[in-house]
Amino acid sequence: MEQKMVPVGVSARHIHLSAEHVAILFGEGSELTEAKPLSQPGQYAANETVAVIGPKGSFPKVRILGPVRKATQLEVSRTDAFALGINPPVRESGNIQGSAGITIKGPAGEVTIEEGVIVAARHIHFHTSDAEKWGIADKQHLKVRFQGERGVVFEQVIARVSPDFALDMHIDTDEANAAGIKNGDTAEIIE
Repeated sequence: MEQKMVPVGVSARHIHLSAEHVAILFGEGSELTEAKPLSQPGQYAANETVAVIGPKGSFPKVRILGPVRKATQLEVSRTDAFALGINPPVRESGNIQGSAGITIKGPAGEVTIEEGVIVAARHIHFHTSDAEKWGIADKQHLKVRFQGERGVVFEQVIARVSPDFALDMHIDTDEANAAGIKNGDTAEIIE
Protein backbone atom coordinates (compact mmCIF):
# COMPACT_ATOMS: atom_id res chain seq x y z
CA MET A 1 0.00 0.00 0.00
CA GLU A 2 1.31 3.43 -0.97
CA GLN A 3 2.34 5.73 1.87
CA LYS A 4 0.49 9.06 1.87
CA MET A 5 3.40 11.42 2.61
CA VAL A 6 2.80 15.14 2.97
CA PRO A 7 5.28 18.06 3.34
CA VAL A 8 4.82 20.15 6.47
CA GLY A 9 4.87 23.90 6.97
CA VAL A 10 5.05 25.41 10.44
CA SER A 11 2.79 28.44 10.61
CA ALA A 12 4.05 31.21 12.88
CA ARG A 13 1.77 34.04 14.00
CA HIS A 14 0.60 36.10 11.04
CA ILE A 15 -2.21 38.33 9.88
CA HIS A 16 -4.38 38.58 6.78
CA LEU A 17 -5.77 42.07 6.12
CA SER A 18 -8.78 43.36 4.25
CA ALA A 19 -8.23 46.11 1.66
CA GLU A 20 -10.07 48.53 3.97
CA HIS A 21 -7.66 47.80 6.83
CA VAL A 22 -4.57 48.05 4.58
CA ALA A 23 -5.73 51.60 3.71
CA ILE A 24 -6.25 52.53 7.38
CA LEU A 25 -2.99 50.98 8.62
CA PHE A 26 -0.68 52.01 5.77
CA GLY A 27 -2.45 54.95 4.14
CA GLU A 28 -4.98 55.36 1.35
CA GLY A 29 -3.78 53.79 -1.90
CA SER A 30 -1.23 51.53 -0.18
CA GLU A 31 -0.76 47.97 -1.38
CA LEU A 32 1.04 44.98 0.09
CA THR A 33 4.39 44.13 -1.49
CA GLU A 34 5.69 40.59 -1.82
CA ALA A 35 8.77 39.58 0.18
CA LYS A 36 8.61 35.86 -0.67
CA PRO A 37 6.11 33.35 -2.06
CA LEU A 38 4.47 30.81 0.23
CA SER A 39 3.68 27.15 -0.40
CA GLN A 40 0.16 27.89 -1.64
CA PRO A 41 -0.05 29.31 -5.19
CA GLY A 42 -0.58 33.08 -5.28
CA GLN A 43 0.02 33.56 -1.56
CA TYR A 44 3.02 35.41 -0.16
CA ALA A 45 4.67 36.87 2.91
CA ALA A 46 4.51 40.64 2.57
CA ASN A 47 7.31 43.07 3.35
CA GLU A 48 4.90 44.95 5.59
CA THR A 49 4.29 44.19 9.26
CA VAL A 50 1.91 45.51 11.91
CA ALA A 51 1.79 45.58 15.69
CA VAL A 52 -0.98 43.66 17.43
CA ILE A 53 -2.02 44.80 20.89
CA GLY A 54 -4.05 42.76 23.36
CA PRO A 55 -5.22 43.49 26.90
CA LYS A 56 -2.13 41.88 28.44
CA GLY A 57 0.66 42.18 25.86
CA SER A 58 1.62 42.94 22.28
CA PHE A 59 3.75 41.78 19.36
CA PRO A 60 5.49 44.61 17.47
CA LYS A 61 6.19 43.02 14.07
CA VAL A 62 3.54 40.56 12.91
CA ARG A 63 4.02 39.48 9.30
CA ILE A 64 1.19 40.16 6.88
CA LEU A 65 0.32 37.41 4.40
CA GLY A 66 -1.08 38.46 1.06
CA PRO A 67 -2.99 38.99 -1.02
CA VAL A 68 -5.71 40.96 0.79
CA ARG A 69 -8.78 39.07 1.98
CA LYS A 70 -12.41 40.01 2.43
CA ALA A 71 -11.97 40.05 6.24
CA THR A 72 -9.02 40.70 8.53
CA GLN A 73 -7.84 37.61 10.44
CA LEU A 74 -4.99 37.18 12.93
CA GLU A 75 -3.71 33.62 13.44
CA VAL A 76 -1.81 32.92 16.66
CA SER A 77 -0.75 29.93 18.76
CA ARG A 78 -2.14 29.26 22.24
CA THR A 79 1.13 30.58 23.69
CA ASP A 80 0.76 33.81 21.69
CA ALA A 81 -2.87 34.15 22.82
CA PHE A 82 -1.86 33.83 26.47
CA ALA A 83 0.83 36.51 26.01
CA LEU A 84 -1.73 38.83 24.39
CA GLY A 85 -4.34 38.13 27.09
CA ILE A 86 -7.02 36.80 24.76
CA ASN A 87 -8.83 33.48 24.31
CA PRO A 88 -9.36 32.81 20.59
CA PRO A 89 -11.13 29.66 19.42
CA VAL A 90 -9.47 26.89 17.41
CA ARG A 91 -10.99 27.29 13.96
CA GLU A 92 -10.53 26.69 10.29
CA SER A 93 -9.09 29.75 8.55
CA GLY A 94 -11.83 32.11 7.39
CA ASN A 95 -14.26 31.12 10.18
CA ILE A 96 -14.00 34.21 12.37
CA GLN A 97 -17.59 34.75 13.52
CA GLY A 98 -17.68 35.12 17.29
CA SER A 99 -13.88 34.87 17.61
CA ALA A 100 -11.61 37.11 19.71
CA GLY A 101 -10.81 40.74 18.92
CA ILE A 102 -7.54 42.67 18.89
CA THR A 103 -6.07 46.11 18.14
CA ILE A 104 -3.84 46.39 15.08
CA LYS A 105 -1.42 49.29 14.61
CA GLY A 106 0.34 50.27 11.39
CA PRO A 107 2.51 53.22 10.41
CA ALA A 108 -0.49 55.32 9.29
CA GLY A 109 -3.26 54.29 11.65
CA GLU A 110 -4.83 51.85 14.05
CA VAL A 111 -7.92 49.65 13.97
CA THR A 112 -9.63 47.49 16.59
CA ILE A 113 -11.44 44.44 15.31
CA GLU A 114 -14.21 42.93 17.43
CA GLU A 115 -13.61 39.46 15.97
CA GLY A 116 -10.99 37.90 13.74
CA VAL A 117 -8.41 36.24 16.00
CA ILE A 118 -8.18 32.45 15.85
CA VAL A 119 -5.85 29.58 16.60
CA ALA A 120 -5.81 27.91 13.19
CA ALA A 121 -6.95 24.30 13.22
CA ARG A 122 -4.29 21.94 11.89
CA HIS A 123 -5.03 21.16 8.28
CA ILE A 124 -3.71 19.81 5.00
CA HIS A 125 -4.14 21.60 1.70
CA PHE A 126 -4.79 19.06 -1.07
CA HIS A 127 -4.81 19.71 -4.76
CA THR A 128 -7.93 18.04 -6.13
CA SER A 129 -5.85 15.42 -7.95
CA ASP A 130 -3.98 14.41 -4.76
CA ALA A 131 -7.23 14.12 -2.81
CA GLU A 132 -8.83 11.99 -5.53
CA LYS A 133 -5.78 9.73 -5.79
CA TRP A 134 -5.86 9.08 -2.03
CA GLY A 135 -9.65 9.00 -1.63
CA ILE A 136 -9.80 12.06 0.60
CA ALA A 137 -12.81 14.38 0.74
CA ASP A 138 -12.93 18.10 1.53
CA LYS A 139 -13.47 18.72 5.29
CA GLN A 140 -12.63 15.10 6.13
CA HIS A 141 -10.82 14.67 9.46
CA LEU A 142 -7.55 12.75 9.19
CA LYS A 143 -4.90 11.21 11.46
CA VAL A 144 -1.32 12.12 10.63
CA ARG A 145 1.87 10.55 12.02
CA PHE A 146 5.26 12.23 12.44
CA GLN A 147 8.32 10.03 12.88
CA GLY A 148 11.43 11.12 14.72
CA GLU A 149 12.76 11.66 18.18
CA ARG A 150 9.40 12.82 19.53
CA GLY A 151 7.06 10.88 17.25
CA VAL A 152 3.45 11.92 17.51
CA VAL A 153 0.07 11.34 15.88
CA PHE A 154 -2.15 14.35 15.30
CA GLU A 155 -5.89 13.72 15.09
CA GLN A 156 -8.60 16.03 13.76
CA VAL A 157 -6.46 17.26 10.87
CA ILE A 158 -8.87 18.93 8.44
CA ALA A 159 -8.57 18.15 4.73
CA ARG A 160 -8.99 21.25 2.56
CA VAL A 161 -9.37 20.31 -1.10
CA SER A 162 -9.19 22.72 -4.05
CA PRO A 163 -7.72 22.85 -7.56
CA ASP A 164 -6.02 26.05 -6.34
CA PHE A 165 -4.06 24.34 -3.54
CA ALA A 166 -0.67 22.64 -3.43
CA LEU A 167 -0.15 19.61 -1.14
CA ASP A 168 1.04 20.94 2.23
CA MET A 169 0.18 20.39 5.91
CA HIS A 170 0.03 23.37 8.28
CA ILE A 171 0.52 23.20 12.04
CA ASP A 172 1.28 26.05 14.42
CA THR A 173 4.50 26.73 16.30
CA ASP A 174 3.24 25.26 19.59
CA GLU A 175 2.46 21.93 17.92
CA ALA A 176 5.70 21.92 15.96
CA ASN A 177 7.89 22.78 18.94
CA ALA A 178 6.24 20.16 21.17
CA ALA A 179 6.85 17.43 18.58
CA GLY A 180 10.25 18.62 17.29
CA ILE A 181 8.89 19.32 13.78
CA LYS A 182 10.36 21.90 11.40
CA ASN A 183 9.47 23.33 8.00
CA GLY A 184 10.15 20.81 5.25
CA ASP A 185 9.65 17.72 7.40
CA THR A 186 7.19 15.14 6.13
CA ALA A 187 4.21 13.45 7.74
CA GLU A 188 2.23 10.36 6.87
CA ILE A 189 -1.57 10.28 6.64
CA ILE A 190 -2.53 7.07 8.43
CA GLU A 191 -6.35 7.30 8.30
